Amino acid sequence: MIKTPTLCLSLALALTSPAENWPCFRGPSRQGQSTETGLPQTWSTTDKVKWKTSIPGQAWSSPIVWEGRIFLTTAEDGGQSCRVLCLDAATGAIQWNKEVFRQETLRKEDRNTYATPTPVTDGKLVYAVFGSGSVAAVDFQGNTVWSFRDFKFYSRHGLGASPVLEDGLLVMPWDWSTNPAVEGAEKERVGWQLPWDRSWVFALDAATGKLRWKTGRGQSRIGHVTPLVWADGGGRKQVISSAGDVVQGFDLQSGERLWSAANPGEGVSPSGILADGLAIQPNGFQGAESVRAFKIAGAKGDVGQATMAWEQTKNPSKIPSMVYAPPHVLSVTESGLAWCAVAATGEVLWRERLGGTFSASPILAEGRLYATADDGLTSVLTAGPKFEVLSKNPLNEKVQASAAVSGGKIYIRGETHLWCLGN
Repeated sequence: MIKTPTLCLSLALALTSPAENWPCFRGPSRQGQSTETGLPQTWSTTDKVKWKTSIPGQAWSSPIVWEGRIFLTTAEDGGQSCRVLCLDAATGAIQWNKEVFRQETLRKEDRNTYATPTPVTDGKLVYAVFGSGSVAAVDFQGNTVWSFRDFKFYSRHGLGASPVLEDGLLVMPWDWSTNPAVEGAEKERVGWQLPWDRSWVFALDAATGKLRWKTGRGQSRIGHVTPLVWADGGGRKQVISSAGDVVQGFDLQSGERLWSAANPGEGVSPSGILADGLAIQPNGFQGAESVRAFKIAGAKGDVGQATMAWEQTKNPSKIPSMVYAPPHVLSVTESGLAWCAVAATGEVLWRERLGGTFSASPILAEGRLYATADDGLTSVLTAGPKFEVLSKNPLNEKVQASAAVSGGKIYIRGETHLWCLGN
């Protein structure tokens, strides 16, 4: 092959282009979207497996990636030992595995773990939250820089939401419920099935771990939703945070609760998406489940359903998060039903069954939707208005953590291994 100057330049750029970091739950956009190219579309348990590393402990936190390093959390010793791991992204070798503290293990659902929240990094520190609600910040050598253990978390489901890092603030929702061992069995349903006013959202100073603000939700019920951040036309940033019964906006810097919309349902788990000024959010368990879209701009105070732009009542996801592939919303439900809708109107364009059960949230890359089932089978779909299955790829290992993408590789955490897949 004759290499022309243009071809040589293209090859050089392809080889030297920096990898996209995947710094938090659902990646840089916090919505499962990747700008990476050259990702594998097909694989098996041997083909296109760059490496496979055994991970100790038990956890369903997702991997994050920063400049050649992969960070994971896990819980060992029956969930009491809270640990952060660092792996070499090129080889999968574990560089360090450090205990940051020990925690009390309280009730949780069987499919949850004591290290379900995904960590987040700013390239300086890694911030990790564990099932007890305690927070730790470690440097890239595994040294603990600070910890925050002022709040003690209890939820009938366990802790599932992940922290969000923005402008030097680490933001975490606190959507818990009454601990019957402390307040009596007769109050077990309070905060879980019965609304209460004791949940909040809080922010820590990322550098010091000091509490910067803590704001109550008002009446709400338990949830497991990782927040999003939305900037208005003037540059003001809002934390968009959902829980049982509510979707809310908080001022990032002050913590002021700016607005609250009604979204009835408890135990809501999928994280929402932001699409052209809409906050789109499923609403959990209530017997009349749905996905609702709320207008963010101009929302103020308790708006009820006044800012609701649309509602879609068929097949909302109760566990996996949705993906925004402009101008469409794509969803895979926990029962394996995939659907695509117009983000602006909620009009459903197709619904098709993939089969299997799903816990991990899908990811979007190169116009394709990657959806990994609980048995480790990843379906690759065309992410658009026409349903098309491009491939189905097994790992033969239980998977509930959402995948990460960086450097042309897909990283999938299974029950006992971290897999690196690449062309």
